[in-house]
Amino acid sequence: MSFLKKLLGIGGSGPASKALPERVEPYEGFEIRATPYEEEGKFQLCGVISREVDGVRREHRYVRADRFSTVDDAIEMTLFKGRQIIDQTGARLFAGAAD
Repeated sequence: MSFLKKLLGIGGSGPASKALPERVEPYEGFEIRATPYEEEGKFQLCGVISREVDGVRREHRYVRADRFSTVDDAIEMTLFKGRQIIDQTGARLFAGAAD
């Protein structure tokens, strides 16, 4: 049955699911991009923190187990978590990153 759902684009997070809105927020010299995705009817907390380091754009992707009933809640909490990661780690987030 789940094969038919995916084939017909009903539910699931397969290729037939629509793209969710993203939101970007600058914070303390970093850029936080909220990229939640739908998982089992809820929206998963997922984001990317990026910054230019020595002329190279570095990215750190984070996914948490938290799921929300609305995409707006997922975006807000993703941005909150991104700010928290930056506050706790700062420039060390990209320390030792390989080229």
